[in-house]
Order: sequence, then C-alpha cells, then structure tokens
Amino acid sequence: MAILSKIRERTFILIGIIGLALFAFIISDAIGSNNGGGARQDVVGEVNGEEISREEFSQQLEAYKSRSNGNTPDSQFLNAAWDGFVRKLVFKEQLELAGIVVGENDVWESIISDPGFQSNPLFQNEIGLFDEEKVKEYVANLREDALDAPNGSDEKKMWSSWLSYEGRVQQGVVQAAYTNLVNAGLGATLEEGKRDYLFNNTKISSKYVYLPYAMVADSLITITNSDYQNYINEHKNEFQVKEARNIKYVRFNFAATDQDKEDIKNELAALKDDFKKASNNVEFVNDEKSDLAINEDFIKKSNLLKSVSDTIINGAVGDVVGPYIEKGYYTLSKIEAFKQIPDSVSASHILLSFQGARSQGPGTNFSEVEARIFADSLLTVLKKTPSKFESFAKEYSVDKSNNEDGGKLDWYGYNTMTPEFRDYTFLNSKGDIGIVRTPFGIHIVKITGQKNFEKAVQLTSVTRKILASEATESQVFQDAEVFASKIADGNFDDLVVESGYLQSPANGIKVLDDVVPGLQGNNRNIVRWAFEEDVDVNDVKRFDIDNGYVVVMLTSKISEGLATVNNVASKIKPILIRKKKAAILIKKMSGASIEDVAKETHVTVKTASNVTLASPTISGVGNEPAIVGAMSTAKEGEVVIGLEGIKGVFAIEVTSKELPADLENYDVFRNRLAAKYKGRSAQLYTALKDATEIVDYRANIY
Repeated sequence: MAILSKIRERTFILIGIIGLALFAFIISDAIGSNNGGGARQDVVGEVNGEEISREEFSQQLEAYKSRSNGNTPDSQFLNAAWDGFVRKLVFKEQLELAGIVVGENDVWESIISDPGFQSNPLFQNEIGLFDEEKVKEYVANLREDALDAPNGSDEKKMWSSWLSYEGRVQQGVVQAAYTNLVNAGLGATLEEGKRDYLFNNTKISSKYVYLPYAMVADSLITITNSDYQNYINEHKNEFQVKEARNIKYVRFNFAATDQDKEDIKNELAALKDDFKKASNNVEFVNDEKSDLAINEDFIKKSNLLKSVSDTIINGAVGDVVGPYIEKGYYTLSKIEAFKQIPDSVSASHILLSFQGARSQGPGTNFSEVEARIFADSLLTVLKKTPSKFESFAKEYSVDKSNNEDGGKLDWYGYNTMTPEFRDYTFLNSKGDIGIVRTPFGIHIVKITGQKNFEKAVQLTSVTRKILASEATESQVFQDAEVFASKIADGNFDDLVVESGYLQSPANGIKVLDDVVPGLQGNNRNIVRWAFEEDVDVNDVKRFDIDNGYVVVMLTSKISEGLATVNNVASKIKPILIRKKKAAILIKKMSGASIEDVAKETHVTVKTASNVTLASPTISGVGNEPAIVGAMSTAKEGEVVIGLEGIKGVFAIEVTSKELPADLENYDVFRNRLAAKYKGRSAQLYTALKDATEIVDYRANIY
C-alpha cells in the first residue's frame, strides 16, 4: 500500500527515467574503468602495499554474517572482516621481520589441543580417549563431500565454515607467536622490584600552601580561538579525527489517524460472527491474513490485557472477544482451550550441540541429524536406567553451567526458557522425560517438579496492525515534499519553527556508517549521499525511511586530520580554564620559605603527614598524585612553588621521608612489575597498526 502510494508519475515517464539512468550508469562505468584515476573496485584495501581482494574480503564478510543472529548492523560485519584482514597482514610482516614461521603443523596442533575437540564423542575411540585420526578422517570427509557438491549446498557451507575456523586459529597462533616473542623480552629484576617497593611506600611528610582554583571566578577567564587552537596543536595525537559529516533532519512518520483506527476496528468487528461460527479457527485466521502469527501458548490471567482479562478467563471455549487494542494491534480473539498449568517448574537436562546451534563451539562437529540420533540412543538407555541421567549430563552435556550438578536447573517461571523447552516442561507431567530441540541444541529433558497450578487460556486471534492508510501516507509524502522544496527558498531552522516540526542533529557520521543516530533501520543511502563529492553544505534531500520519510540537510564536512576548534571546544574549555586560573594563582606565590608563600597569598600553612605514592591523598584536599609525586622527588627542606594539581596549585616543603622496612625478598614486587610490562603487550597491535600504511577503499564499494 505504501509503495503504491509513492508512484506519482505516469508509467511511460517512469520507464523513460529508468532507461536514462541505466544508460548513464553504463556510460559512467565504462568511462571510470578506462580513466585510470577512478576508485579500485576489485580491491578493498592495502596494508603496506599488500592488496586485500574484493572476492576474498566478500567471502570473509559472508562468513561473519553466517555466524550472526540476523540483528547485527552490516557495518559491524564490514568492520569485523576488515579488522581481521588488517590484523593478519600487520602480524604477517612482523613475523617475517622476526624470522618466525607459523606452519600448518602449528595450526593443526592448536586445533586438536582444543578442549572442545578433546571431549567431543565424535573424536573418541572405543574406550573414550581422544583419537587424532578421527579428526583427520572427519576433515577429509568434509572436503570430499564438498568437492562435487553444488554451490550453496550444506556440504559447501560446512567446508567453508571449517576453512574459516582454520583461518581464525591460524591468526590466533600467529598473534600469540609474536606476542610471546615480545613478552620474552619484558621482565623486571629484583633490584627493580626493590626500587618500586621503596618508591611507592616511602612515607612523606610535607608542609604545603594550597590555593584552590575556585579562588578565581570563571567570569575573570577569557579564552580565545587561538588558545583553543594552540592547545589542539600541542596535543595533536589526542585530536586526530576521521573524515565525517554532520547533518540535521526532520522526520515525517506514517502514523494512523483516528479515522484510520476506526476503520481497522470496524473491519475486525465485521468478522466477529463468522469467526464464532468457524469450525476451523486456524484456517479462518489464515484466510483473513492476520498480521500476527498464531500464538499457541497458554496465557495466565495476569498476562492478559487487563481490560479483557476477566471476560476471557471467565468465558467459554468458542467465545469471541474484541476487537481490542494490544501492543499496536487491533485484536479479535477466540477462546481455544483452558488448562491448569504450574507457575514454576524444575527440570534437569542434557544439552547436545550441533553445527549451527547457539551452543556450537570450536569442537562441535555433530550435524543436527547426528545429534538427534545420539540423543535417541541416550534416551533409550535412560528410560531403562533413569539413575544414569546425572552421569550422562556430566559426560555429554555442553551446558557447563550445570552439568557438574547432573544437569539440574533451578526452579523457573513460564516465560524464562525458550518456547520449545518451556512447553515441554509446563504442559507435560512431573517425571516425564523426552527430547526437545531448541536453537541451543538437542535437549534430553526430565521434569523433576511442578507447583502452584492455575487456570490458563489458549487463544486464536485475528490481528490488524494499526497503520496509516494509503490516504494518510499520501498526505505525509506531500508534507515532506513541500517542506523539502521550500528549503531551497528559505532557512531550514525558520521553516522548522514555522511548520511546527521537530528537527534532530546527527553529528560525526563516518563514511562506512549504515546507521544515522535517531533513525531506525539501515540508512546507508543517507550516509553515501552525505559523502558524495558533488553534495555541498546546506544541500537538502528527501529520503524514504522505515515508516515514512526524512528531509536531510548537510550542515558541515569534517576533513580527516586535526579536529577543528568548534568540534572540540567543549572538551578543551574546562582544561584551559583550569590552566589560566593556575597561571593567575601561581603569580601570587613568592617567598624564600613556605611561610613567606603563605603570607603572600593570605592562607595558612598546612601539613600532609605520611602520604605515599601508593595512596596519594592529601588530607583536606583529596587525590593529588602529581603533587605527591613532586613531594617524592623533592629534597628535604627545599621549597617548590607553582605546582598544578587536580583541585588547585601548591607550594611544598618536604619535612621528612621515612623509608619502609627492608624485606627479605622482593619477588612479589618484581613479578608485579613484570606483569605490568607484559600487560602492555595488549597495546602491541595498536602500536603496530599505527606504524603501518593502511589504505581503505571500502567506502567506494559498500
């Protein structure tokens, strides 16, 4: 309905436009392929000159998507695949420079040492021990099955999945090899451990003068554009930005009017008598093309819509209730059945994983059919010998959270488990044991307890989503078009106020984003438009979005490099204010002694006793690590003036330093230092990446 309402031109005009667009596309593609200056379409990027082909990248991208639940934005897959290639090539070069070779045997050893493989029954011999030959046989069979299988077949997908897994393992081995090499050179001596112990635990006492920043009013501080720019220039590493765009937009959403709602209600009400007479409720609902699938759950009164709960729970099988509004739908419900169900259940289960299940791990090599066959064999044994349930759970269940307890689950409510698991345990009886398939795998379930039974109802419903009518959508389209056309002759902000609309900003949009803040769904088309070379600041365009339209204006372009003052002023301002206040306060400090400084600044001398670098807190002031650090390096009796702290400026005079007691052994402190150094190896990849020449062409393709 919405699509039809958007077609405004006559058919022959539309065909002509499409023909011209196709012709222009073909011509521009031909020109682009011959001019040598166009963007590469067969290469996604380069890492130190080594190309990442589009074909190879696309395969990896699809592998990432195949492992998702379908709710992840495309940009995350795009970035994950890109980061994987960049990481691999960055470490590849470093390993070559270091002379380290990671061979097939290294990868294989890493695979078969995985606990998932070691414990998988598929790869165990007759006495339950891991057999490497069975893994080799399994991989060989995967490869052979895929050779003659058609593209897109399960055999091809399984082999591709295995190759992808091998690639991830190889990348992990490569990174571990280089990291271990670096870590081997990171350590600490006993003497370093001793120095660290003494440095951090020496007790320092000091006299000090403290002038808080609050002594200078904010109104006395003036910050110029050059102050901001100088600070940015002095801290370039902190203010590097990627190319980005800022936009603002007005949404025109499809929303049902009161008349639209009344029409939908009347449409359902007209079905009431026929629904009541229907002998096959499911067939009736399907014929009427209900907007929601039939829900076969049994519903307790507390979970029914309050306005109709009494009518439904006290009704009779065959009664039709409604139409009523629930969660954005008009609903007409027929009572299908009543049942007494518990409010909570306890059960035990054995979970067997298979390829594609949510519980799948690196060592999961059962197909779903194989997992079901294995579950059937276990169930046959359990029905004859129920006492083996706990031992089977410990041995075979992949649910590590409870398999050591024999697969026991705590008491749980009706809406806690997946529908398949829930229905089996709530609609069957205590003591029953059976097999249930859920997205997590194949479960062997034993119902161990049920309590607090109450009446529940099963409904079959015809639903209509409350949506704008075609006439309403047409009016929304016209409103968006009129607004977009007026902007060419007027001011965006003024027109928003004049029209009574709401505008929203979306700043810092990156070239590969597919989401615009504040808008639902994938809005890659808006992002691509904002980055087109011929789109200028203040250009405007209308776009189709989920459930309506949006009119967008490009407000600014941010070039890659140093951030502009306007974009970071709010972040820098508090820092500059503090520095200018510090300069004013430091000018007031003078004198040969700490008492002279106090006299000049009209404050009293205070004392900090037994402070340490391990706990750099000054009584009455708070945490001041820089000031305590200055105390630790100052000589006794030396007056140090003009120290900038977190809360104010200081002058100090150290009166004493008390070394901590000597220890028999400083291993603890040496090990702590070594761990600290090795912990920095996590920053290794970031440093290597920053030193690598990386060219990214993805925005030209996706």
